Amino acid sequence: MTALDVRHLHKRYGHHVAVDDVSFTVEEGEIFGIIGPNGAGKTTTVESIAGLRTPDSGSISVLGLDPVKDRAEVRERLGVQLQESGFPDAIKVAEALDLYSSFYRDPADWRELMELLDLTEKRNTRYKALSGGQKQRLSIALALVGNPQAAILDELTTGLDPQARRDTWSIVERVRDTGVTILLVTHFMDEAERLCDRIAVIDAGRVAAVDTPAGLIAQAGAVQQIRFRVGQPLDRSVLAELPEVTEVEVTEDRWLVTGRGQLLGTVAGALARAQVVAEDLRVDQRNLDDAFVAFTGRAPGAPESPGASERKAG
Repeated sequence: MTALDVRHLHKRYGHHVAVDDVSFTVEEGEIFGIIGPNGAGKTTTVESIAGLRTPDSGSISVLGLDPVKDRAEVRERLGVQLQESGFPDAIKVAEALDLYSSFYRDPADWRELMELLDLTEKRNTRYKALSGGQKQRLSIALALVGNPQAAILDELTTGLDPQARRDTWSIVERVRDTGVTILLVTHFMDEAERLCDRIAVIDAGRVAAVDTPAGLIAQAGAVQQIRFRVGQPLDRSVLAELPEVTEVEVTEDRWLVTGRGQLLGTVAGALARAQVVAEDLRVDQRNLDDAFVAFTGRAPGAPESPGASERKAG
């Protein structure tokens, strides 16, 4: 069943069009990702879903509810962890969870949340004394304390060290396993590829593509490259004439073979028939970073190109 349904969403700030005809659906139990350049409209989109902004046009359904007309009910059923969250330095972990749970009519057991998010040992620690990863885990706990059916997590691992990021990923997967549908906004492609069942690429306020991570990579072109060295003579045509091979580059004893399909197996078979041993072999395949660049023309984390908003508004 559909948990979130966004249709033809449009939001303008003065002459700047932040979101321009965005549509997508999120199924129950999914981790659905939103990726895109800085300024592409991701945060405006999720804030509209959360009922924090009113769209100029279009429709949004959150668990069958309108986030503007049914704002109070949506807040009971949708947890939100925003890009920046601030809490009093002196508040303790347990105090924050107890306080937030009082805002809901049917809250989760915040003690169980502390256990789920590895915060039990920090229950009496003040907010200012928490590490960055612990603060993010508390933020997720507060988003879940209302016992929501769905949750929005916006850039939840920004600023965390690599180990804290991976710990947070495991927590997100555990939360999904409890039955919570998750809408995840991120600019980390490895995070989106690891966590998301499907992903929407938003560029210049529009949806450029929606697919699984593997589907987006395939749409971007499943180009593969094999690099290796050979210590004996090899005729270039042995590889260049293979149907899966599109290009062969040779620099001294170093070879770079580009192609598609079952490239590795085909090249390995050709080398074996030629009785040539490949050394230092490495296979490079496209990943979500490549797909991102293909759909947006920019690297992850790069801003919208100058003038994009003016072109949309014009």
